[in-house]
Amino acid sequence: MKKHLAFLSFSFLLTITAATAQPAFVKDSLDTYIKQGIKDWNIPGLAITIVHDGNVVIMKGFGVKNIESQEPVDENTKFIIASNSKLFTGTALAQLDYNKQLSLDDKIIKYFPEFKLYDNNTTSLVTIKDMLGHHLGTKTFQGDFTFWNSALTRKEVMYKMRYLKPANGFRASYGYCNSCFLTAGEVIEKVTHKTWEQYILDSLVLPLNMTKTQTLTAGMESFDNIAYPYTNSFAGQLVQIPFDKIDNMAPATSMVSCVNDLSHWLLMQLDSGRYNNQQILPWQVIAKTRDMITPISSRKKNTTHFNGYGLGVFMSDYQCKQIFNHTGGADGFVTNTCFVPELNLGISILTNNDNQNFFEMLRLQILDAYLDVPYVNRSKQKLEAHFKEINEQQNEINNWKARIVNKKPALALSSYQGIYNNQLYGKIEITAQQNDLKINFKGHKNLTATMQYMDNDEWLITFNPIMYGVFKTKFNIKERKVKSIDIKVSDFIEFDAYTFKKIN
Repeated sequence: MKKHLAFLSFSFLLTITAATAQPAFVKDSLDTYIKQGIKDWNIPGLAITIVHDGNVVIMKGFGVKNIESQEPVDENTKFIIASNSKLFTGTALAQLDYNKQLSLDDKIIKYFPEFKLYDNNTTSLVTIKDMLGHHLGTKTFQGDFTFWNSALTRKEVMYKMRYLKPANGFRASYGYCNSCFLTAGEVIEKVTHKTWEQYILDSLVLPLNMTKTQTLTAGMESFDNIAYPYTNSFAGQLVQIPFDKIDNMAPATSMVSCVNDLSHWLLMQLDSGRYNNQQILPWQVIAKTRDMITPISSRKKNTTHFNGYGLGVFMSDYQCKQIFNHTGGADGFVTNTCFVPELNLGISILTNNDNQNFFEMLRLQILDAYLDVPYVNRSKQKLEAHFKEINEQQNEINNWKARIVNKKPALALSSYQGIYNNQLYGKIEITAQQNDLKINFKGHKNLTATMQYMDNDEWLITFNPIMYGVFKTKFNIKERKVKSIDIKVSDFIEFDAYTFKKIN
């Protein structure tokens, strides 16, 4: 990092519990641990809240929200919380189920008769609960390159889901699906005549006095007190990247919040739907979100015996306690929320570097402290492997770049130019640009890539913005004619490559 970070810590305590009620790590070592962690992991800023026994124990900001301005993070600094939005969606639908305005077992085609999936039987059977439980049989993140940050509307995303070819049978496996959550969330408007974002605001955010929380990312650049997104994936150093534009996937991922507001959400989770002495939600609604509707694993691993998914929340056992948690990842942000009803404990951690595991190591370190697990520095345990992986990635990219030595491809650059199509994604256009090729991704408003020829018919693709990745690829050429190209993006977005066929 070029600029030194001032590791400032700002504290705001809504309520102070008795000092003796908290573990020594939380009382005496947490600040030092976090300051060292954000330095070690190259994180500009971090905000954290811990609630315990009905009180806010910790609510602090560390580091800076913007490297250039050096403005400090505080308890009201806003971050994109991404998939931590999912439990809000699941809770809203459980609330509507409780109110008899819908049933979670309603079929999607009841509300969207034109909706189609790849398999006709699945189309006719899939329910709201299936969508919330990731039951389609698709791979994790499948379709997200097409949908994430794209120019598609919510309706267009739902239409394109018919092109998601499942890898497994319907209801036969778990495959994390953002477009499924979008589809479930869109049912809310059909029932209430309010958009998802308005209903979440009216039924959950405002009753919980989460006054700084936004349900959409639109215009985030102009929000007050925001953390800016950073990454060191593919870039070789920490760089600021654009804010995601993901409101077309809103029920899965679009909320923007701060640890002050999220403490209210956690306190409500831990008090059977009550907050500030008021019943915000019936206990039955909260309980329904925690029913396991998707088993993920039932095999023992270390001290964990099961792992499953409810209505927007993961659940597992750890040290004989039931843990509910979720992470959220947007470009430049990774976040988590976690609550343990048996300990009356809740944790939320928000960060603005998307390429690090400290946010999860910190959560686990805090859990260990409250569960009296012997102290082992989890951050230090993972740090070496993390930077080894970063260095290996950068060395691979440097080796690819070293192969760009003015060699010429098999065909003239004009032969590669043209329009290419993928059934799910749509069209891209490849044009010649001096000695290179440029890709314009028609499904996105501001996504391009440069292709530089290396050797052995291989090209280096460098995306702009950089968080989409740097990869090598080949054109499929037959009888000296370009037929197609496979294009891969960052695993953070989607795991599998897309094949684009040349159409002119």
